[in-house]
Amino acid sequence: MKIIAIGAVTAGGKTTVVNAIKDRLPRTTSLHFDDYSFDGEPDDFTKWVSKAEEFYNVWDLSPLKADVERIINSKKYDYLLLDYPFAYQNKMMKDYLDCCIFIDTPLDIAMARRVLRDMKEASADDIRNEMDTYLNAARVCYVQMLTYILPNSDYVIDGANDLETIINETMEIILRC
Repeated sequence: MKIIAIGAVTAGGKTTVVNAIKDRLPRTTSLHFDDYSFDGEPDDFTKWVSKAEEFYNVWDLSPLKADVERIINSKKYDYLLLDYPFAYQNKMMKDYLDCCIFIDTPLDIAMARRVLRDMKEASADDIRNEMDTYLNAARVCYVQMLTYILPNSDYVIDGANDLETIINETMEIILRC
């Protein structure tokens, strides 16, 4: 079985691509990082990114690791897709990964997607506050992904492309891994 991690910044397309590929590729399952609650998860992401040497190993990914092992042992799948933001950076998960793909979505596109997806019912003031938070605190987390995860991935896909192109390119890479 091949285990493929697909990463991107928030709203960069990870979940959409993983779900589309899972539907197209037989004997494929997926796990999604956002479905878990982990010990060690930082309360303040801005402080967390300031500690470069500790970035990814403060997270105790034991629940995800246990599910990966359960799926491996089931022998039911040829591929396990991880909607997973850390590439090879977390020591607990890195040895399981056969390939890491990063969808390099420009930050303005990711932000627009996130606002459209998560703030459909938000007031103009809520959206302005979110933009202020992004500029003054959260943006460093996005930039940190581009600094540490993108170059630590085996393949990089242009996230500004249309969805079908991104899915097709990702499928081609998975079949080569």
